[in-house]
Amino acid sequence: MTIAIYPGSFDPITKGHLDILKTGAEIFDKVIIAVAHNSEKRGFLPIEDRVKLIKDSIAGMENVEVDYFAGLTIEYAKSKGAKVLLRGLRAVSDFEYELQLSQANSAMCEDIKTVFLTTKPKYNFISSSTIKEIYLNNGDISKFVPEPVYEYLMKRK
Repeated sequence: MTIAIYPGSFDPITKGHLDILKTGAEIFDKVIIAVAHNSEKRGFLPIEDRVKLIKDSIAGMENVEVDYFAGLTIEYAKSKGAKVLLRGLRAVSDFEYELQLSQANSAMCEDIKTVFLTTKPKYNFISSSTIKEIYLNNGDISKFVPEPVYEYLMKRK
């Protein structure tokens, strides 16, 4: 069984993230969407809420699990028996950063490969940062996030 880890902050998860996740779930036997906890960064949403929102957003995806971790992604992947790190690309500008991460991870563990997937063009511009900016300025985010995230954020206003 091929296990893929899809790591990220997912703060909040977007429809673009879900697009990558759905494609990954079609390719790999199991995908673990792993919410990274960075103690040096204060998240927009609490990590527990992000995990719950992701779980609510992926209902029905049988081969997908949600988890969270702290520390190095590559060490987390090894602990889960993963052979693949799944990374999403929206635009060419993402590639340089993702390539550097991929090479660093490969230097630490050659057995775990990075696979890059692209989003559908309609999601190319969507990022968690963009969602936060629109939300904090009272814009409509309903087209960009899954329904559970939208409902959660509307209750926070």
